[in-house]
Amino acid sequence: MSQCAECRVFACRLGKIDGAPDDCPMRSEADVYEWAKNEYVQPETGSVAYKCAVTESKGFSQWTRLEEIVHFCRRVGFQHLGLAFCVGLRKEAAEVSKILKSAGFELDSVACKTGGIPKEYLGVKEDQKVHPGNYEAMCNPLCQAKILERAGTEFNILLGLCVGHDTLFIKYTNTPMTVLAVKDRALGHNPLAVLYGNYYFAQRMAALKKK
Repeated sequence: MSQCAECRVFACRLGKIDGAPDDCPMRSEADVYEWAKNEYVQPETGSVAYKCAVTESKGFSQWTRLEEIVHFCRRVGFQHLGLAFCVGLRKEAAEVSKILKSAGFELDSVACKTGGIPKEYLGVKEDQKVHPGNYEAMCNPLCQAKILERAGTEFNILLGLCVGHDTLFIKYTNTPMTVLAVKDRALGHNPLAVLYGNYYFAQRMAALKKK
């Protein structure tokens, strides 16, 4: 069992492995760390991992997420990118597309509602829709993943897919990917605000406690 989120030592961060807590996975899962170290010396994985570290260093606390993606793709050599986005963020997707193309990348993009399949296909009832009484197309992350795969994208970017829809995209894609932004309509797509604004959200978070 690994409980890193509750650790108060983080010996890993300081390289002081001997000071790790007794329940640290670095003590109980030594074979996993050896496997990972062996993987990192493989040419492809090692090259990407190295360029991740250099990108982080170069833009630390300076580059926005989008800038970081651009610089990372340039370092790795990804030229053909894919953008899987939610139609709720279609204006943002158009801006991202313009920026990435102006940066010299080839880009294919696919909206979440592609296919126009009604939610009823999944068994969704009228009173379970976002807007009952209206036509609602289901989100289609499987097609998003496969359309980008057929387009030959080398690196995919997720923009605003719902919780669960992003899960299915990640499951069905065989292409390296990252997330530019996640959806959080209540917080302007800034989900960490619920942590930074604890004073305002403490009661709502407390309500999530299992009874």
